[in-house]
Amino acid sequence: MGFPFKKIDAKWKKYWEEEKIYQVDIHNSKNKCYCLVMFPYPSSDKLHLGHWFNYAPADTWSRFKRLNGFNVFQPMGFDSFGLPAENYAIKTGVHPQDITKENVDFIRSQLKEIGAMYDWRHEVNTSDPNYYTWTQWLFLQFYKNGLAYREEAAVNWCPSCQTVLANEQVINGNCERCDTAVDKRLLTQWFLKITAYADRLLEGLDHIDWPEKTKLMQKNWIGKSYGTDIEFKVDTAEKDSITVFTTRPDTLFGATYLVLAPEHPLVEKITQPDLKMSVKDYVAEAARISEIDRTSTVREKTGVFTGSYAINPVNKKKVPIWIADYVLLTYGTGAIMAVPGHDERDFEFANKFDLDIIKVILEPGTSPEDPLNEAYIGEGKMVNSGDYSGLPSQTGIDKITEDLTKEDIGQKTVKYKFRDWLISRQRYWGAPIPMIYCEKCGEVPVPEEDLPVLLPYDVDFKPKGKPPLATSKEFYHTTCPKCGEEARREVDTMDTFVDSSWYFLRYTGAKLEDKPWDKDTVKQWLPVDQYIGGVDHATMHLLYARFFVMALYDMDLVPFEEPFKNLVHQGIIKGPDGMRMSKSRGNVVNPEGYLTKYGSDVFRLYLMFGFDFQAGGPWDDSGIAAIDKFFNRIWRFIEDNLEQLKDNKNTNQRTTEEQKLLQVMHRSIKGVTVDTERFHFNTAISRMMELVNQLYHYTGERAQEDYNNSLLKTVTKNLLIILAPFGPHFAEELWEKIGERPSIFNEKWPAYDEKYLEQNEINWVIQINGKIRERAQGSIDMSGEEAEKFALEAGRIPELIESKQIRKIIVVPKKLINIVVS
Repeated sequence: MGFPFKKIDAKWKKYWEEEKIYQVDIHNSKNKCYCLVMFPYPSSDKLHLGHWFNYAPADTWSRFKRLNGFNVFQPMGFDSFGLPAENYAIKTGVHPQDITKENVDFIRSQLKEIGAMYDWRHEVNTSDPNYYTWTQWLFLQFYKNGLAYREEAAVNWCPSCQTVLANEQVINGNCERCDTAVDKRLLTQWFLKITAYADRLLEGLDHIDWPEKTKLMQKNWIGKSYGTDIEFKVDTAEKDSITVFTTRPDTLFGATYLVLAPEHPLVEKITQPDLKMSVKDYVAEAARISEIDRTSTVREKTGVFTGSYAINPVNKKKVPIWIADYVLLTYGTGAIMAVPGHDERDFEFANKFDLDIIKVILEPGTSPEDPLNEAYIGEGKMVNSGDYSGLPSQTGIDKITEDLTKEDIGQKTVKYKFRDWLISRQRYWGAPIPMIYCEKCGEVPVPEEDLPVLLPYDVDFKPKGKPPLATSKEFYHTTCPKCGEEARREVDTMDTFVDSSWYFLRYTGAKLEDKPWDKDTVKQWLPVDQYIGGVDHATMHLLYARFFVMALYDMDLVPFEEPFKNLVHQGIIKGPDGMRMSKSRGNVVNPEGYLTKYGSDVFRLYLMFGFDFQAGGPWDDSGIAAIDKFFNRIWRFIEDNLEQLKDNKNTNQRTTEEQKLLQVMHRSIKGVTVDTERFHFNTAISRMMELVNQLYHYTGERAQEDYNNSLLKTVTKNLLIILAPFGPHFAEELWEKIGERPSIFNEKWPAYDEKYLEQNEINWVIQINGKIRERAQGSIDMSGEEAEKFALEAGRIPELIESKQIRKIIVVPKKLINIVVS
């Protein structure tokens, strides 16, 4: 019979709550560690196994820091506004507010099952008026400081549903609800001016400890490019001009055609009459394709000729003007000079439509007469470039830019790929934008004292071709706060990423009613010391939060410019089929069955042992029984030796086996310390397994009356302390069982002694049938027989070979041991 996990889990949850073990004195930030995991969206799917893989290991790290003497603040809340609740409401008729409250209550109970050290007094809920009052207040601060503005922008429009769709609702160009082709329409929208912070967002990346991949994703998303704007005159009577942006003005003599984005304002004007229908059809088709698909390097290039020409400013040659969807209006100027000899996309396009390809940069080691079988995109010597021929391409960039500037047809410039943040949503379930429109006064912000602008409950949130809030007369009609005349409210709600761009500040004063946060408290506790969440948020939430904090810093509302000092991304536990877990795929794995069979500690430890925290992988529960056995081995060891563990008998003389036990203990403490700090939980657990094996080895070699009880207790106590962050309920129970006073989380993390590590040992690789299954520290000079015994007892090896027949053991001296089984 296994250890009584149900009784133990309930007992210690009750104890932690009653004794307020995890309540933090928010006014005492001495030796603080603010550890934060990205808060969940309370969907109707509840928490699945993938959520556990995020929250349980993050809690292990927080507990580890507490045992290391840190004052740990680990709050939790709910990102509860958003599209899924509204879509569910449209489908079922259940009001978003009602289903969200039900889901929040259920998921809160699920999170408590993890046994995490959350201080629930600091819970935030973004759909609570007590929270979104301050989301609206922050919008007004951005507006006052010129960082919020309103202008026309293209949106996804479903003509069948008569509603705006978020990008996530457009699947292969069609509406996810009715499969109708989606159009683009221009609507007046609210934006936050994130582009004003482009350079600071880039520079700030040098001062935070984030994964390099994530930093690179943000750099690429911002997309800073140094280049030249060049003016091409259109060869028409109106003498219109097209400005293109290029990072390679040295290739200007090779520009054999121009390409406009389908949305470019000159498209209709310059298209010749006989081509207007084909151009119109192409523009409509391009509107149905996502920007990601349009810019894909593997997608076949498409385009259409306008019938018009432009004049290349350096050689005065006429070049045709085309339209192609691989050019975006939102990047650069919405027009490019196409140089097929030196750009891969242009080369592919020119070959398809039989356009001229001219070599103007000579690749080192080649001849000007050599054919161009592919675009050469590197540097070289300029050729076929008039007076510039013979110049190094880098020199040509500067020289041509300088000459174009003198002629007032070009200038050096910097462009950014990303654009201002569109926050308007023509949806119901979000924070209302606190603006009023008056015929007399125009655009008027809601006075701060009138906040919150409450989201009305009695609203028809089903799609009707206009925002749901426009259907509520009581909400829509108001009076102007300036002149008192009749006015109307803004009926759009805010993007939910606005809510999550400041929640980490609110945690420090979640119940405050007169301000969003207390400046002194925020100064003490922030920035967040350790942030944990998915890499899929790299270019949205993580970028928006950084922008928010930089703007708030400039407004003197916070004393720091970066919200998160350190960032770790957890991997993704996929379904057994290797696909991302999804209700629609039917591959969601719920934790309830495992919790019922094994308890929360075994389950959370298996998640950390069976999967690399930062990599994840497809779900496989074949090893969870071995983890259950590991817990029961510890339980039995303490039960069997309880009398000795409560005795302090000591021997002055250390035997060889006692010395070995000490060595393994100190190695294990060091290994768990180092690996837990860097989120390498699976190898940390292996070190604990080695220590448990060594304890069994020590007690199995002698009678109980010959134990060094004092040493045995020291090792066992240290084992329980280093195990505690991984299996908190279990460790608390055994800590009390051996006669120690709870809570174990008030203890001090054990130190390791380097003198026990200074020995002639190596990290042996242990294989089973040629596959690496374990690594373990052991003497470099072991005999073959000693090596075989060592391998059979190392880490998880005993569990892995338990039901196998050992055929032979191959020892490669000073390197590896391979156990051949069948």
